[in-house]
Amino acid sequence: MRWQGGRRSTNVEDRRGRSVGGIAAGGGTALIVLLVALFFGVDPSDIADRVDGEAQPEQQPPPNRTGIDSQDTNANFARVMKGSLEDIWSRILAQEGARYEPATLVLYEQVVRSACGTSSSATGPFYCPGDRGIYLDLSFLRQLKQLGAPGDFAFAYVIAHEEGHHIQRLSGTEQQVRQLQSQARLRDRNALSVQMELQADCYAGVWAYHVNQGSGEVALEAGDVEEGLRAAAAIGDDRLQDMAGQSVQPESFTHGSSEQRAHWLLAGLETGDPNACNTFEHTGL
Repeated sequence: MRWQGGRRSTNVEDRRGRSVGGIAAGGGTALIVLLVALFFGVDPSDIADRVDGEAQPEQQPPPNRTGIDSQDTNANFARVMKGSLEDIWSRILAQEGARYEPATLVLYEQVVRSACGTSSSATGPFYCPGDRGIYLDLSFLRQLKQLGAPGDFAFAYVIAHEEGHHIQRLSGTEQQVRQLQSQARLRDRNALSVQMELQADCYAGVWAYHVNQGSGEVALEAGDVEEGLRAAAAIGDDRLQDMAGQSVQPESFTHGSSEQRAHWLLAGLETGDPNACNTFEHTGL
């Protein structure tokens, strides 16, 4: 991607270097979160705060919102992607008569507290509707590479997916889905979760479509779309279950199969229209 001259979002909070008591990060936590999530068919981010006791207050220093070093390439890339997402979604929502309110991108290391509880980096990037925060440990880039999904646009897709959850929050979709899930059986709750995740994939594609149509400092380059589709396929539930040595169990999916995730990302990329992202066809949302 071309991005170096893009606007850096100021809605970024750098919590790296801060410690959080009450939960230990590392391989043991990652394994527990993964196995429990696969066994019970739930989203790892929903159980991360229960892995190891009660959260303790974060320690100082206070958040750093604007002092990210100019040589911190990954952090600055994330800031530019966040700025692009804010600009594009502001325009899209304004055309539909709605108002965009920015989420905060929170950079952290190993463990973080949010309004959704205490989470470790083992859960991967996540959006917390309670505080409208997108939480990202930059070490996830290494995990993407290990999964066979390297590249700038693969990283951008992940951030755009989480921003997609924020759009769902602003539109009311997230609240409606949570209400339906509270009344549903586990299998139906998982199906609703898949639909919400696939819509966020589609919204990531909508953003990328508008990046590709523009003439700004942020732009797609040759091979970027393929990088994004590889990333979407790499984090499909079926592939992750297979990599964990589990039998593939579609009823336990919470994010969608590799094929589904790539399909909906491409749907957004090809249309640029959020109305084309209706993954809730049979739920009435």
